[in-house]
Amino acid sequence: MGKLGKVEFVPFSKVDGIEERLKEGKISGTRCKKCNEIYLPPRMDCPVCLDEEMEFVDCENKGTLVTFTTIHAAPAGFEDDAPYTICLVDVEGGGRLIGWLDGSEEDIKIGMKVMVGIKDLPEDRMIYSVSVK
Repeated sequence: MGKLGKVEFVPFSKVDGIEERLKEGKISGTRCKKCNEIYLPPRMDCPVCLDEEMEFVDCENKGTLVTFTTIHAAPAGFEDDAPYTICLVDVEGGGRLIGWLDGSEEDIKIGMKVMVGIKDLPEDRMIYSVSVK
């Protein structure tokens, strides 16, 4: 299983190869070869047409902030990080992801342009990190 995220909640993943792409700093999604839909984070089954023929695509590291929230009562595995802010970003060129937002709430506005990156965590884990442009 890959090392995306802070806590492992599932015993396996069908998304082989994503860990290497993340280590290279690539924001990668998958595209359905049948209906051309792009998914970020990557999926190996298309929920639109139910096809399993997917391919990796490199996504832009720029996007638009859709929404955000600050977590004060954190779930298991995140207690030491609270409070922290997570957000939903529409990535330019297709795809949507959830990431940890860097910056203070006073500087954050829905609809603003943001940059998406990869943040290293302890134990060789990674998360999507979003910063204000």
